[in-house]
Amino acid sequence: MGLLTGKKALILGVANDMSIAWGIAKALKAEGAQVALSYLNENLQKRVDPLAAEVGADFTFEMDVTNNEHYERIQKIVEEKWGKFDILVHSLAFGDKADLKGRFVETSREGFKMACDVSAFSLIGLCNALKGNMNDDSSVIAMTYHGSTKVLKGYNVMGVAKAALEASARYLADDLGPQNIRVNCISAGPIRTLAASAVPGLKDFLKVIEEKAPMRKNVTQEDVGGTAVYLSSRLSSGVTGQVIYVDSGINIMAQ
Repeated sequence: MGLLTGKKALILGVANDMSIAWGIAKALKAEGAQVALSYLNENLQKRVDPLAAEVGADFTFEMDVTNNEHYERIQKIVEEKWGKFDILVHSLAFGDKADLKGRFVETSREGFKMACDVSAFSLIGLCNALKGNMNDDSSVIAMTYHGSTKVLKGYNVMGVAKAALEASARYLADDLGPQNIRVNCISAGPIRTLAASAVPGLKDFLKVIEEKAPMRKNVTQEDVGGTAVYLSSRLSSGVTGQVIYVDSGINIMAQ
């Protein structure tokens, strides 16, 4: 039996087989969890459905976190398919390319609102919609990045959105703790994902990790997936409101 046998995991954010969420889905499944995957729209469903079949997902579902009706709908879908579940993985983020290419001071109002809505509010909205469907000793995991606390050129408004995500996770941890629901973030080092490709200077970030991080190597989907397994299991039963770095240690360096 795996660490997560009998657990059910709702995973949002798989875009393709390079996604961090995909690495997490495979890791949770390998430890015995049942999984379900979201897709943003019909175009992305064509990418997600084959991956869902590959990992043996129980079901897939459409979820646009900017649409209020989808929060109500996902609660009904989970109720119908599973009733209760145990693990919520939030691997969602968005920043307008124009706001990532320019100076931060030039961030548009709409770009700011969209980045924070998709990247941060969605965690709150999902937890609110699904809290009644989460079993005792459930785990919520959100993906963040070190640009939330340090200035990384080109990350711009996404750094602000990730800071809001981390703060939201702490408040949610306090709010949901009495229900024995834990809320934590994983701060992964840069990985070549579809979302990361929109950030200028990604290649430079990857090079810095290899040259200056204590472990002198970039992290993989498997590295992040392993930490997600830990946060999903009883091994982390006393851990909530935390940001756990999986970045080969680059965050401790003065650079």
